[in-house]
Amino acid sequence: LQARSFAEGQADIAIRGGTFANTGFTLAGLPLYDPQTGHYYAEIPIVPAMLAMPKIAVGADLALGGGWNATAGGVAYDWRPVRVGGEVGVGAGDWNTWRADGLTGYDLGAGWAADFGASYSVSDGPFADADHEISRYSARLQHRADGSATNMLVGYQDKFFGWPNMYTPFNSPETEDIQTLLIAGTHRWTPGSDDSFVEVGAYWRRNDDNYAFNRYAPVPAIPPFKHTTHVTAIGGRGSFVLDERNSIDVRLWVLADEIESTSLRFGEFYSRTHGTGGVYLNHQADGSGGDGFNLRGGLGYDTTNRGDDALTPVIELGWAPQSDVWPRWTLGYSTVSQAPSYTAVAGNPNGGLFRGNPDLDRATSRTLDLVGTFNAGGWAGSIGAFYREDDKLIDWTFRHDFWARSAAAVDLDTYGIEAYATRSWDTVDLQLGYTWLEKDDDYGGLPVDGSFYALNFPNHRLTAAMVWRVANNVDIRWDNELRIQEPNPLRKNNTDETVLSSLGIYWRPSFAERLQFSLQVDNLWDSDFEEVPATPAAPRQIAIGARWYW
Repeated sequence: LQARSFAEGQADIAIRGGTFANTGFTLAGLPLYDPQTGHYYAEIPIVPAMLAMPKIAVGADLALGGGWNATAGGVAYDWRPVRVGGEVGVGAGDWNTWRADGLTGYDLGAGWAADFGASYSVSDGPFADADHEISRYSARLQHRADGSATNMLVGYQDKFFGWPNMYTPFNSPETEDIQTLLIAGTHRWTPGSDDSFVEVGAYWRRNDDNYAFNRYAPVPAIPPFKHTTHVTAIGGRGSFVLDERNSIDVRLWVLADEIESTSLRFGEFYSRTHGTGGVYLNHQADGSGGDGFNLRGGLGYDTTNRGDDALTPVIELGWAPQSDVWPRWTLGYSTVSQAPSYTAVAGNPNGGLFRGNPDLDRATSRTLDLVGTFNAGGWAGSIGAFYREDDKLIDWTFRHDFWARSAAAVDLDTYGIEAYATRSWDTVDLQLGYTWLEKDDDYGGLPVDGSFYALNFPNHRLTAAMVWRVANNVDIRWDNELRIQEPNPLRKNNTDETVLSSLGIYWRPSFAERLQFSLQVDNLWDSDFEEVPATPAAPRQIAIGARWYW
């Protein structure tokens, strides 16, 4: 997570060393995205309690539909059943920070249920021009029956936030004002007792973005950058069991996008249609020694009426040896592709703060990875290595003699090792993670002195998360990250190493079991590490809260 200010304000999710635009999001298979910029992929106006725990998709899982228009990884959500009842929470913290949220669900009978959630947050911020005001509303109608589930949602989010150097390194008081509207529906049908299913869906998304480089500048001296995007999508996916050893997965989506903008007016097009689909075979086999084997393979296809197309083959071999310590190994090769954003291809190539490149086209990525899972001594987890080759990846670069951002294509090789382990005791849950990353870049001879995103990555990243159940009604949650970052000439404080921690204490009083009080400290050690180069870090914040469940 690479945050500007606090995470809910403006943050990017980077997977396996990818950039802000290399992570895709799906909801029950629906490929959610924003055509203006990957910064807004995660603007999803849905109460988190309406969604199941997300799954991180990499390698073959990404290629098979765990994310779309992304080359490094995906965040895949599914719907959670409506919970009859509700919850309400309030909180307050440093810098005149206040928040409130609530969720309520109802059983309407005959398999129908509905829930509604709302939230609000406001703060003056830790220093001048770092304020925010955010509200979100989500309403959902759900029908569940034997073998089927239908979800229909309307979500709206209004976000205003300011932060110096949010996107540019000129010490300017920048702001963004974003309104996101999402109307979505999905239907899942499970026809029999096996794992076969068909899931179809559609959505319409509108995102209004009003960015100001200087919130105090007189208009029209430096006019705000205003963009409105629309995305309409329809399609579906399915899995069909052929026999006890074979099944087929299919997916097909059609998306249409368009943009209206006051500044992104230098491109060759401002609307386009995308198509993406694939067919994949899953085959199970038994080895002579009792080992199990699994083969997944197939071919995907990405197309648009405004650029290149791409064939995206994928193949993965799984091995389940007769071992209690190493129950599964997978070796996979996968290909994915990505069409460029309008900010990249329609920005002014000869002036302005964000200089585009109309010659940019589809990027492709090929990944080879090997992953093994283990169980030993009460520990469970995985360890693996990957190599990703990106062709024509879109990055935002700078030169020492010219500090505005410029869109550029880079051929990038990324090497990585990932390890994860978890263990639980009677009163403690512990999760440990480690990632090593290294990159080789080729900008094709362009005069590039540094990178805001593609070359902003940790060489070493160690994470440790702990939940300590001190008593039946008291929990302590402690999250830690040690990051040793690749040096970046744009990082103003020249800090490439940091420890980032958050600590939370949660108390459920015995006289009111449905009530919970909390004390939360973010950035516990008050690190000034710039997660995004040149963007100042949010200092330590202390907040208290209360939540009531019914």
